[in-house]
Amino acid sequence: MQSPLPVRDGVNATRLRLPGEGPWDTAMDYMMHRWGHIDPQGIEDRFDAGEIVGEGGAPLSRSTPLQDHTFIWYYRTLPPETRMPVELGILHQDEHLLVVDKPHFLPTTPGGTYIQESALVRLRNQLGLPDLIPMHRLDRMTAGILLLSTNPDTRGKYQVLFEKRQVQKEYECVSAAEPAPGHPGVEFPVVVRNRMTKSRSYLLAEVIAGEPNAETRIERLETFDGGATWSAGGAAAAAHGSPARRALYRLEPHTGKTHQLRVHMASLGLGIVNDAFYPELLDKAPDDYTKPLQLLARGIRFVDPISGKPVEYRSRLHLSEAAGSLADRGFRGRA
Repeated sequence: MQSPLPVRDGVNATRLRLPGEGPWDTAMDYMMHRWGHIDPQGIEDRFDAGEIVGEGGAPLSRSTPLQDHTFIWYYRTLPPETRMPVELGILHQDEHLLVVDKPHFLPTTPGGTYIQESALVRLRNQLGLPDLIPMHRLDRMTAGILLLSTNPDTRGKYQVLFEKRQVQKEYECVSAAEPAPGHPGVEFPVVVRNRMTKSRSYLLAEVIAGEPNAETRIERLETFDGGATWSAGGAAAAAHGSPARRALYRLEPHTGKTHQLRVHMASLGLGIVNDAFYPELLDKAPDDYTKPLQLLARGIRFVDPISGKPVEYRSRLHLSEAAGSLADRGFRGRA
């Protein structure tokens, strides 16, 4: 359902569904029930100013009956955010698409404590494109190619490509050259297939028994000496240990489950360098911009539904822990 309120400061208005019945006489009574403990005066002021609207953009008053509207829209009060020391790189822009290099740590879309500090809101404000919408998502900790639609009239044509899995994606990651103890050796290339679901205990993904719903082809491009000491699982090794061999891998996902690539690498005993989730969940810590997750969306290709021609977009970033490797030479930027 399209919002009757325009995008403001790069952020969409919030939609709230009103209950069909309950102990509330008015829409404001219900909003006070939901959010009155946070900012009761602010809610009253918004109703008085006509900033809370229903279907068709009709402003609500303090006395608007609860049953008059199923949905209402309003602008949230956004908390101040500290700007992240990372930047987006624009690779391509036309009347239909925007292609960017998303840096590590910046989420694709607003959510939680990241609103202005999201790729979508930054780009809407920077380019003056309030209708900008991402065609897919990258994890906050993953860098690389991100496609966004600039034209609502042609957006559906590109969405169909993703829905029908007619888009080929290529990623790169850095991990240990050999699996962690307890894991068998791997003959590359290898295809990992399993069944994944979101964990109920935390915002993680986990492998469960059942028909596979996640598939990734993994190829080892080359091995090289690590600049630091790392265990085979991707975690820092003991200070007295010798630097472990690392490898640069190409990952080709055939499905798009949450954290799929990170889980599949960890399942081989090759947890990605600087991964705080897999194979082991580490304690929550402030972002360390000097140690980004070594996972990069390197490229994306598809047949453009407007021109009918095959297109491919490649990231200009490279993985910092692969600096100096043969496969990584020639790419600009740092990830």
